Amino acid sequence: MFRSLLVILLLLLISNPSFSQTSFPEENVSFDEKIGQMLLAGFRGTALADTNHIVRDIKKYHLGGVILFDYDVPSKSSERNIQSAEQLKTLISNLKKLSDIPLTIAIDQEGGQVARLKPSLGFPEIKSAEYLGQLDNVDSTRFYAQKMGQTLADLGINMNFAPVVDLNTNPKNPVIGGLERSFSANPGKVVKHASIYIETLNKHGIWSVLKHFPGHGSSKKDSHLGVVDVTKTWSKKELIPYRKLINKDLGNAIMTAHIFNHNIDPDYPATLSKPTITGLLRNKLNYNDVVISDDLMMGAIRNEYGLKTTINKAINAGVDILVFANNSIYDPDIVPKAHKIIHNLVDEGKITREQIERSYQRIISLKNKQGE
Repeated sequence: MFRSLLVILLLLLISNPSFSQTSFPEENVSFDEKIGQMLLAGFRGTALADTNHIVRDIKKYHLGGVILFDYDVPSKSSERNIQSAEQLKTLISNLKKLSDIPLTIAIDQEGGQVARLKPSLGFPEIKSAEYLGQLDNVDSTRFYAQKMGQTLADLGINMNFAPVVDLNTNPKNPVIGGLERSFSANPGKVVKHASIYIETLNKHGIWSVLKHFPGHGSSKKDSHLGVVDVTKTWSKKELIPYRKLINKDLGNAIMTAHIFNHNIDPDYPATLSKPTITGLLRNKLNYNDVVISDDLMMGAIRNEYGLKTTINKAINAGVDILVFANNSIYDPDIVPKAHKIIHNLVDEGKITREQIERSYQRIISLKNKQGE
């Protein structure tokens, strides 16, 4: 009888996509491994080769996650990571086999113009957030969220940098409104449709990432290119989606924005700002889960701060996962560089071991949720 029940339980575990990764034990994890789990990086290649730096990064530096792209910006080439569903599924499977700790496989699959899995490559079309917000039909939103969740789960992707919960307060915003990435200027409407996306993705075993905290919708410039100042355009209304979704325990992680707001922090942009992440997000909005940086190789950060200062400020601000997308510039050694810098900052007493431990615990807790 017991054996029959055990067989049934194992079959349920295998068949349910939310059980795609099993719980990882937290004991006997080295400090090097904990640092590695705080890094998420992009790479070139549609198939794995032993010479590819991503193999080294995962095996030697215990890289916690990778991010996939369909287009390589530095070389202006469509040869990056994605060619077809079959090819991508194989790549992801091989990546996961390299890691002792469950590997995060992340992607920006918002729908509309921001979609790495494009119909031209054989993937289903997903309507933009703006389209769905204007339609304002929960069944339509659920339909596209279901299609997205199933596609990601089938491929083995477990983290989606979506939904965007920025308010469309400036429709001419080149990086949000101009790309139809926001559901609405109405916070209630944003929460309604974002909630559907998050709940649907979670049912397929996909972690959702709310972005871009504390709100990118009012900006007039693109933070991929340089520092964006929203001091005069940002309003506290932009925090409403975060507050309501946090209170509903929705959203598995939150991504920071590379925006400067003098009213919150007169010195640093949000990603490097302790008043923004620890003060506002964690202490005032009572958020206790994973914080992910936007790409730290984007112009807004790269052009203003050195790598060591960026890493030091981001971790001390409260960021748990540092993203190096390798798609603004390309540096095959960014992971060993970042790993060494974090080690040195701890040795110098500029980052405490307790901070690394807290971030690791948040990250591993998130990864283990797929085993519940």
